[in-house]
Amino acid sequence: MTSLDLALIGNSSVAALIDANGTIVWSCLPRFDSDAVFCALLRDGRGADDYGFFEIELADFARAEQAYIAHTPILKTRLFDRHGGGVEITDLAPRFEQFGRLFCPVMLMRQVRPISGSPRIRMRIRPACEYGARRPAITWGSNHVRYVMPEMVLRVTSDYSITAILEETPIVLREPVSVVLGPDETLQGSAGEVFRRFLDDTAAFWRAWVRNLGIPYEWQESIIRAAITLKLNAYEDTGAIVAAVSTSIPESRASGRNWDYRYCWLRDAYFVVNALNRMNATRPMERYLDYIINIATSTNGRDLQPVYAISGKGGIEEREMASLPGYRGMGPVRIGNQAYSQIQHDVYGAAILAAAHVFFDARLALRSDESLFRQLEQLGGTKRVHTFSSVMCWAGCDRLAKIAARIGLADRARAWRARADAMHSAICERAWNAKRKSFAATFGGEDLDSSLLLLHELNFLRADDPRFASTVQAVEQELRRGEFLFRYSVPDDFGIPENAFVVCTFWYIDALSALGRKDEARALFQSILSRCNRHGLLSEHIDPRSGELWGNFPQTYSMVGMINSAMRLSIPWDEAY
Repeated sequence: MTSLDLALIGNSSVAALIDANGTIVWSCLPRFDSDAVFCALLRDGRGADDYGFFEIELADFARAEQAYIAHTPILKTRLFDRHGGGVEITDLAPRFEQFGRLFCPVMLMRQVRPISGSPRIRMRIRPACEYGARRPAITWGSNHVRYVMPEMVLRVTSDYSITAILEETPIVLREPVSVVLGPDETLQGSAGEVFRRFLDDTAAFWRAWVRNLGIPYEWQESIIRAAITLKLNAYEDTGAIVAAVSTSIPESRASGRNWDYRYCWLRDAYFVVNALNRMNATRPMERYLDYIINIATSTNGRDLQPVYAISGKGGIEEREMASLPGYRGMGPVRIGNQAYSQIQHDVYGAAILAAAHVFFDARLALRSDESLFRQLEQLGGTKRVHTFSSVMCWAGCDRLAKIAARIGLADRARAWRARADAMHSAICERAWNAKRKSFAATFGGEDLDSSLLLLHELNFLRADDPRFASTVQAVEQELRRGEFLFRYSVPDDFGIPENAFVVCTFWYIDALSALGRKDEARALFQSILSRCNRHGLLSEHIDPRSGELWGNFPQTYSMVGMINSAMRLSIPWDEAY
């Protein structure tokens, strides 16, 4: 049965999800939001007529082992047969510095080598096109196979038998074989030579990148894996960071809550930038800020969208793809996301909060002058009846006041401070529910929302403000289910949510820490880490009863929550030893 016990490989240009037996079950090429060339994640099956996967099938298979090479996104899978034979599969997407510039091509690479006995393998390379609607046309040469698809021609170059690839002939593996998947271009060198060089250079790149990270003393391996995952979800060409590399994995069983997350949500910008900043990951932070600022300053009077394509394009029309049955057959499979057309005013505050780093972080080379400030001013001050949206708008005005003071615009600082103070008073008056002794999700409302746990994180309330402690208490009483917190508990268009939104539990952990409930926060954080899959990855939702992961995967927001909580909870390095 399909599960989210998957590993992610990538290079910030392309990504792939690989199952526990080393099969590539999901990859969109030539970029994150392109056609799903490998789509078996959403159309389970490995029969004679099935397709959308790249499998190394070991005869008389008995068991598998799988792990990343330490501090890299390079994956090794070992398959063993019942007779003592075994093979090792190494998967990577190349990324390194070459000729004075970054090399991260549209390319996936695999090597299969024998490690014991006389293993007999069958290589089944079966890409799909038009989201699983059909298989591509095939042509071939002496060292390659071409799969002709509408968006690209995928070339497979290999030192493995081309006939064995075309006819899927089982052979006894005597020596390592390498496979390079990429655009329809001639490979410069043999597949084996190129694989060895790219493997070494890619491993060296990631180890150097990890060495430059700022990480907490505790939970180091978990945070390094989270940081690498965040990096893999960042599209190098534009700086956009996608919510996940997948689409249409349901938030809960057969719920219909199936969305396409291969896009960039501005609401997440503040939290993502904070995580990148805390880890000293300045380049992806700077690229992401550049992406956000370009969008925020080019609206030309139009409303900011909640979500954009990785190119920065606005319209992401949503449609259903009947050609794919869905994760475990639980459709529909959706491409695009109609949320782009919604009006969500919290995105204005999120954009300003993220952009504020440009004015206060001296490491960044982005423009931080009065011209940019004037453009950001256009985003400030929108009102909204939802408490969280209103608080985010207040936060936007608050940061505009601080930015203005920073660059010496005293009159604008006073104006934005006055507006922020007025909004703060209005929110406290209209969103506070005296009966519940808590802020409510909406002005004058009764219901709660886990986003209220962020009131201190956003500096709206001090940690010692009794209203913050009582709001946290109300939220935990109403929305906590075992170890996890739900975003809300009231019905929406799809009914009452069945699974917990993972990042809400991290918000709760952060709130407990701010309130001085450190022991509770640490115990809960440790418990949530144990819910990661074998590779330390989290999806968007989790079943509070079984602990099973649901929702799109791996979820950037969940990994960011893990990073931010670890940074708060870990003992300082200067107290560690």
